Amino acid sequence: MPIDMKLLSSEIKNQVLNSMISIIDRERNAVLDANKKDLQAFNREDQALYDRLVVNDAKINSMIQAIKEVQAQEDPVGKEISDVTLDSGLKITNKTAPFGTIMIIYESRPDVTIEAAVLAFKANNKILLKGGKEALNSNIVLEKCWHEALEENGLSKDWIKLLHLKREETQEFLKNPTEKLDLIVPRGGERLIKFVKDNATCAVLISGRGNNFLYVGKDADWEKTIKVIVNAKTDKISGCNALDKVLIDKNIPNYQDKVKELQAVLTNLKVELVVDEHIGKILPKENVITSQDIWYEEFLAMKLLIAEVDNATTAIDMINNYSGGHSAVILTEDIESAKVFMEQVDNAAVYHNASTRFTDGGQMGVGAELAISTDKLHHRGPLGLKQLVTNKYYVFGDGHVRV
Repeated sequence: MPIDMKLLSSEIKNQVLNSMISIIDRERNAVLDANKKDLQAFNREDQALYDRLVVNDAKINSMIQAIKEVQAQEDPVGKEISDVTLDSGLKITNKTAPFGTIMIIYESRPDVTIEAAVLAFKANNKILLKGGKEALNSNIVLEKCWHEALEENGLSKDWIKLLHLKREETQEFLKNPTEKLDLIVPRGGERLIKFVKDNATCAVLISGRGNNFLYVGKDADWEKTIKVIVNAKTDKISGCNALDKVLIDKNIPNYQDKVKELQAVLTNLKVELVVDEHIGKILPKENVITSQDIWYEEFLAMKLLIAEVDNATTAIDMINNYSGGHSAVILTEDIESAKVFMEQVDNAAVYHNASTRFTDGGQMGVGAELAISTDKLHHRGPLGLKQLVTNKYYVFGDGHVRV
């Protein structure tokens, strides 16, 4: 039986994870030393990518915690979805089942080598990891830890495998895979996602760009607004849940004063501002938009676009047109306005008076996540353990034939 079809007991899977917790802790210095090599070789011009590459003791502790959380979760495989007996006597049971083999392609972050693999493995999937060359040394050490944990428990190390492929080789593998592939999850920017979609021959689940919007309604509490914008923009610029665009309703009381206050707060935090022509009249020293392409851009930097809108309808239309489908926020004290906004904005996560930084598996109660899906098939939002299974129908008959 192929490795990716073998069903493992919950007990053996949790034993592997238990081994992995001990091994990573033991090999902590080896992981840190390998990561230092990656950091020394990296060009720091891309600060967001550099931030994702860094592994320290706190990051290793987070890896261990992610494994513990997944270990504690209920096995998602073989759970009954429905069970019916038809008038004909056929008994039909629908249960969760593994995908088979999942390939994840990602840039920079070595912690994905842990979080992606632990989720896929607990859901009984074989996982192929294609990390970026910038994290090669870190990923090699983490793969060795996985292989030790698997073999220590009598399992093949092929369950979790790091692919050492150059771009051209990856392209050929996607077009003509040398082994069965059931699902590919690309984690990265637009170029990576397009590369995978253009070349893959199996299902691709998009973990899309951020380009997250926040709309300040006319009934917004300004103190809350400042607090949420600052957190969403500056807490972690490399996160796909960071804020990129702010749309301010021109009907908010003391509109110009509030725009100037927001500028002062963000400038003090060293956030570069880009403004539309309307905001530019209030903030004449800021750079005005020169190309409409910027509306589609995910910044991953201390940079924020601020624009004026007439009302919530305009804001909703702009978000649905330009955003990456990830996260969007409305700041308002009007519950009905918030409800309309949240229902009509087509994003994976919509917020009322809260930061986009909460779009995260751990923050949303899902636990460790494979990615934030901006696709609608088969799941949108954090891809946790329960989302890494498909389903299978079991049909029981007694010589039944269709007439």
